Amino acid sequence: MSNDSSKLMLENKSVWERADAKLRERYFGFAKEYAGFLDVGRTERLAVDRLKELAEQQGFLPVEKVKSWKAGQKIYAINRGKNIFLAVLGQEPLENGANLVASHLDVPRLDLKQRPLYQDDELGQALLRTHYYGGVKKYQWVNIPLGLYGKVILRDGREVDLAIGHDDDDPCFVITDILPHLNKKDQADRKSGETIKGEELVVLCGGIPVDDAEAKSRVKLAVLEHLNKKYGMDEEDLISSEIEMVPLIKSRFIGFDRSFLGGYGHDDRICSYTSVRAIFDVKDPMRTVVAACVDKEEIGSEGNTGMQAMFLWNFLGDLMALNKPDYSEAALRRCLSHTRVLSADTNAAVEPNFKGVHEMSNAGRAGYGIMMVKYTGHAGKSGASDANAEFVGRVRKIFNDNNIPWQCGAMGKVDEGGGGTVAKFLARLGMEVLDCGPAVMSLHSPFEVVSVADIYVSYQGYLAFYQAG
Repeated sequence: MSNDSSKLMLENKSVWERADAKLRERYFGFAKEYAGFLDVGRTERLAVDRLKELAEQQGFLPVEKVKSWKAGQKIYAINRGKNIFLAVLGQEPLENGANLVASHLDVPRLDLKQRPLYQDDELGQALLRTHYYGGVKKYQWVNIPLGLYGKVILRDGREVDLAIGHDDDDPCFVITDILPHLNKKDQADRKSGETIKGEELVVLCGGIPVDDAEAKSRVKLAVLEHLNKKYGMDEEDLISSEIEMVPLIKSRFIGFDRSFLGGYGHDDRICSYTSVRAIFDVKDPMRTVVAACVDKEEIGSEGNTGMQAMFLWNFLGDLMALNKPDYSEAALRRCLSHTRVLSADTNAAVEPNFKGVHEMSNAGRAGYGIMMVKYTGHAGKSGASDANAEFVGRVRKIFNDNNIPWQCGAMGKVDEGGGGTVAKFLARLGMEVLDCGPAVMSLHSPFEVVSVADIYVSYQGYLAFYQAG
């Protein structure tokens, strides 16, 4: 046996124990920049707008403006305002594959129904009906300030963007809850999943009636008059809208030492931001590198902006055409099968009050580095892509060679639950895929919590993966 038994054992350490004062300063500076992005990009459309702005500052050009292949060329493409893909062209032909980091920009939220606005005549209040998006604990969405964001297509075809609550002097919205003095019969005996029911997620949006005493639904009408005066909208226009209610809680550092960052949307905008920031710093890659930030992951990656859509095929095809305008479908298929992917998504960090849902030797800890998750899924790995040993070994070596703090884990105990990512959809294309991202506490809540160190380490890990041969 070796005299140094420590080399035989896997022992994870806190990232903070490995970081000197200079590196810790870098952690906090990067986290502050990320917090700014998180507060601006409160919807997938706003996040895409901000990432596009940052990319153009770094010299990225829209793919339609690039006419030929040149190693080092920086390119981006946007799909319906909800996806942004960025690439740095490599020295090798794209047929040899790319190094791809895939994340998602959509997060749990409340969407307005198609006919959301109504009046409670007994209370004289105007309210908005919602439908929750993604996996949420519905009771967490009451009694917090909400903003109204989205896009409306008017009857004449004009587009209107809404962002009410974004500025400090804007009004906000709220879902009210019953007081503890009166909840014994109507609420106290409910199971936690029904403390607030889906149809009870109604948003308070108005209380002053129009002056016309003869009008019907006078408070609702007053809301419609406000929307018409300010935005040119009428009630029918809400049918052709995408309006989201999102928390207005600003990102804040947590703890006496500010070692954690709380905010709305860590899952998965933390991976989108860090993977995009990493691609900005790629220099002269051998293989083409791609950052893919998509939509609809929280509801199964469906639709024409989810990872199951054709946008990735089209983007890689457009890149191949820069070098070979007459490229074959077989060449594109070879590109797909030779592409290596980190499915950049968050995973559950152990919560101090609920350790029992984890098998601790295979559980992620906030502040212990980027998580490599070989498989997700549930009930016997159902719905998982399950990365092979060879690819896990490749990524592990990249991280070790570049001194990237990492850990491995899973989404809870075997029979406790589980989850999924975009990994399986990329694996179907023949790509090598491994889930890899930071561990987050209070996941899917309106105020998620991540270690400040893990934000920067994720950036470092994605950059090392991009630049690997």
